[in-house]
Amino acid sequence: MSGRDVVFTFSYETYADAVARGMMRPPDRILQTLLSSPDVDGLLVANPFRSHASVAARRIGGRHPEFPTSARRALVTPVRAARADPIDVPAVVRGYRRYDSALRAHADRLGLRHPAVITTNPLVAAFSPFAWASTVTYFARDDWTSYGARQEYWPAYRAAYRQIRDAEIGVAAVSQEIVDRIAPRGPSIVVPNGVDPAEWLGPAPTPPAWLAAIPEPRAIYVGTIDERLDAEGVAALATARPELQIVLLGPAPDPAYVAGLRGIANLHIHDGVGRDELVAALRSCQVSLLAHRRTPLTEAMSPLKVYEYLAAGLPVVSIDLPPVRDIADRILIAPSTAEMGPVVDDALALGPAGEAARIGFVEEHSWAARHRAVLDLVLRSRLLHRGEELIRAV
Repeated sequence: MSGRDVVFTFSYETYADAVARGMMRPPDRILQTLLSSPDVDGLLVANPFRSHASVAARRIGGRHPEFPTSARRALVTPVRAARADPIDVPAVVRGYRRYDSALRAHADRLGLRHPAVITTNPLVAAFSPFAWASTVTYFARDDWTSYGARQEYWPAYRAAYRQIRDAEIGVAAVSQEIVDRIAPRGPSIVVPNGVDPAEWLGPAPTPPAWLAAIPEPRAIYVGTIDERLDAEGVAALATARPELQIVLLGPAPDPAYVAGLRGIANLHIHDGVGRDELVAALRSCQVSLLAHRRTPLTEAMSPLKVYEYLAAGLPVVSIDLPPVRDIADRILIAPSTAEMGPVVDDALALGPAGEAARIGFVEEHSWAARHRAVLDLVLRSRLLHRGEELIRAV
């Protein structure tokens, strides 16, 4: 039996963004699975809306990562006058109806027949009608209704959740908390984050020179340094444990957010690095930190960094968040980031995981195992009515 036709859409970043970061976030990994799965035949990949001006500038600017196109596979970028979504909910609905029309035209040109749609944008899932599709699935990696950087869009996201619920759209989410907040009436699954065994198996790589220059013991936090990180708590931990070298590895979009950390002698902030260097850095530290604030946003996420910490064999010291509690017994819980000192001591005493246990964790939590469940949901069969026509998705 031949594979199904699929449409995949990013949320607010593009295919070029995904390639630039090493195809490492959950939506990127799902796309990789779609590109390689024998269950998928035709595939349309859609970037989010971009403005006419930004698309023109990119064309002038030079090379872009090459997408593996074929007769029935393509990457598209729908365009409009403004890049940003309007804030008014009716205007958002109208905008995503236009997005739907653009995708339908491209799908028709590729010869896609009643494709299954999977989108990482709740506004696309809710407000693009997709009357030409067989099924629609929303993949949720965050709860957008608690994401502070997009607070002006919270009314639109809440309306989107209601529509996803009422339209019985399928939901695959990285945590049960997100599923509970959406409360879908259609099929739903929880698919936590995972790891790529190819990155984590084998002997430990040589540590990067910048990290090797930092004395041990080293406690590392990986990820974007933004509102999720408890900056005040990290400063308190560093002050309380001057012998512990704390490494924050990742981009800091707002320099002011980390300004108060830069004068602390045992606290080291390093810009984001490529995947190989990230793996080498993690496998060269002694303990890892999930030093988040406890907020509605962090309570709903499945922290990718924790899976990567454990894949590296590190003990993890974390604040108490629901999605973290049952991942592994090598996660030690602290009341807060500022109070992590004694728990860090326990983690250092615990030491690195044995190699057999580390490999077992990597294999058990591989993206391949995660995505089988996602594909089963996306490619589900469903009877759909199109006016007088009855279509069976197979």
